[in-house]
Amino acid sequence: MSDDIIRRDPRAEWIARNRLHPLHEAMKQAGAAAEVRGPSGLIRRNPHAVGFIGPNGIKRIDRLNGNAQSTAGRRAAAKTVELPLHRVETPDYYIAVVPDLVGGRLTAHDKDVLGQAHQLIAQLGGAGAVVAICFGESREDSFDKAGVDRLMQFSDASFDGYSPEARVTALQNVEKSLSPKFWLFPDSIAGGFEIGCRLAARLDERPLTQAWQVGLESSICRGAGGSSDITRATERILLLAQECANPIDETRHEVLPLEAVEVTAVTARVQDLGQVSVDPNSIALAEAEFILSAGNGVHDWDNFHRAATLLGATEGGSRVVVDDGHMPRFRQVGASGTWVTARVYIAVGISGAVQHLQGIGQCDKVIAVNTDVSCDMVKRAALSVIDDSNEVLTELMKLVAEYRQQEVTDAA
Repeated sequence: MSDDIIRRDPRAEWIARNRLHPLHEAMKQAGAAAEVRGPSGLIRRNPHAVGFIGPNGIKRIDRLNGNAQSTAGRRAAAKTVELPLHRVETPDYYIAVVPDLVGGRLTAHDKDVLGQAHQLIAQLGGAGAVVAICFGESREDSFDKAGVDRLMQFSDASFDGYSPEARVTALQNVEKSLSPKFWLFPDSIAGGFEIGCRLAARLDERPLTQAWQVGLESSICRGAGGSSDITRATERILLLAQECANPIDETRHEVLPLEAVEVTAVTARVQDLGQVSVDPNSIALAEAEFILSAGNGVHDWDNFHRAATLLGATEGGSRVVVDDGHMPRFRQVGASGTWVTARVYIAVGISGAVQHLQGIGQCDKVIAVNTDVSCDMVKRAALSVIDDSNEVLTELMKLVAEYRQQEVTDAA
């Protein structure tokens, strides 16, 4: 056989294309020549050898004739560019947003509503300002990047917990003081729906619920459980669905404080006695805010159940563990199980199949515990722990026990 014949290595080519293969980097470098001679003898350009990986992980075209790597290093070392500041010196009008502020922080739903407020200002024109009206303790430190021009904070103890009467009375006084063009609420079970409907009744106006495409004249709302769209005239009080608009991400805003209006004491018809302890596993997966979910990487199930009990988390699982009989079918998370919207989702030993990732798409914070650093769940997670799941859960339980013991000691 002649040595002049150029032969292809299909396996090497497949490894060079597969970024998850352990030999990918070595094989890619070995065949990274910009030009190669194909099996027919013609010179072929290798598109995979063109460019470089930038500091954000995106491949860029090399336009600097081989000097791109050093340039990428300088880019990685450069400071983050500060976003331009959006100022509204003297507002012509206001658009009021009442966020849920679950746990004292803006939710993804709240940020979508703030984005919708700025879309309305773009349609109305003029110097409009978005005023966020918040109740209770606030731990949010990114109001400026979320699009808040003015902030009115009601921090009195009468607004803590479940206090719809006091909150609606305060909003009614804000209506008299600022006369906002629109009132925007997240259409959610966290309080936005109830407060918005109560305010509409006080102001004798008709609210627009489950709105997701809003115009000045007409809006599209979800109906029949989200299976159909209804076109309605736009009202002044809007209860907005999730993903109604893109959140603000290209500007900073001043977040100038507005003095809270005076609110007379309101006698509450419903008294909030605080939270009561419930069994986390009695909460339906679709309503749970904190889920500890197990996958094929969990082998000590007694330890997993103890961790879920100590953390106060609702248990979930992947399809694999359900099929193997470790969990009942109603505990399955994913497109073929239950779609969850937890604020914190801890995936223990779950590699991240497409159906599972679809089911956790609306979760706020995802934490992955896995031994495979290249699995899809690690890529999806906001925080990843690369270690054995049993050891991580054991150490986590120790830390929780020490923290609670310290709380008891401090209280004494």
